[in-house]
Amino acid sequence: METFRIRTTVSKDGKLSIKGLPFRPGAKVEVIVREEARKVSARQRKELASEMQAVFNEIQSLPQARTITEAEIADEIAAYRATKAK
Repeated sequence: METFRIRTTVSKDGKLSIKGLPFRPGAKVEVIVREEARKVSARQRKELASEMQAVFNEIQSLPQARTITEAEIADEIAAYRATKAK
């Protein structure tokens, strides 16, 4: 399946126009429209990393987390990866 990516801007009337598509006339295509990701500053990335580290530390300090063995973690990862390989 060929993928064609283009960045464009929605017009004031809420329409998009895409010209020069690399598909043959009459070809059935799937169109997915999503808002372009916003740029994140280095400061925002550091803040997010700090917040995530705090969450991880809190989760790891829970009593339930102390009863999980490395083998159980490895089994859980293997099970997850097996579902993604299909």
